[in-house]
Amino acid sequence: MISILIADDQRLLREGLQTILQAEDGLNIAGLCENGLEAVRMAKECRPDVVLMDIKMPLMDGIEAMKQIKRELPDTIVLMLTTFAEDRFIVDAMAGGADGFLLKDMPSRIIVQTIHEAKNGNVILPAQVASRLAAKLSVLSEERADTLDEAKIKERGYAFTERERRIIVLMIEGYTNRQISSMLFMSEGTVRNYVSVIYNKLGTSDRQNAISILKGLLME
Repeated sequence: MISILIADDQRLLREGLQTILQAEDGLNIAGLCENGLEAVRMAKECRPDVVLMDIKMPLMDGIEAMKQIKRELPDTIVLMLTTFAEDRFIVDAMAGGADGFLLKDMPSRIIVQTIHEAKNGNVILPAQVASRLAAKLSVLSEERADTLDEAKIKERGYAFTERERRIIVLMIEGYTNRQISSMLFMSEGTVRNYVSVIYNKLGTSDRQNAISILKGLLME
């Protein structure tokens, strides 16, 4: 049984989702809340498997609430609910640890399917969100790749491919392998392989140490 917490400031949407999901075998609604503060409190109390989190809510927005939940309950899956795909919300949410997005106008069967897929470990990005994210990250990764100091890289005897540089930028930003795989449209296994190659080039097998070294390659 998958327990679900629904957080949305619109009563009609909260109760509509509750009606849809409660009718499905294997799904149980653990609670409903109307703002980010309630979502954090209820998540701690009922420890749901999945939280459906609206992005824009009063008192505390969904992104901040999601970050707090992921810090204290890292195994809890948080899917962001949205009616739009604004670049800054997508990037902020993914950087904060969101496990994916749900568009509020999705058919009910897709919402149910998405919840099951997220529970099975998949990052969930609807096509509209994925295209926005890909475009935004393409620009960001190119811009940030330029922040690597070529002189420092050569001086320390490193050499990185363009794909490795994009992954390095995202690693420095704090993204996990799973998030990087979604952002760059690669399998998680492929990302792990690239990260291992980066580790080998740096002479370390520890992620935090690798990130510390990589930050030292940034332009001052």
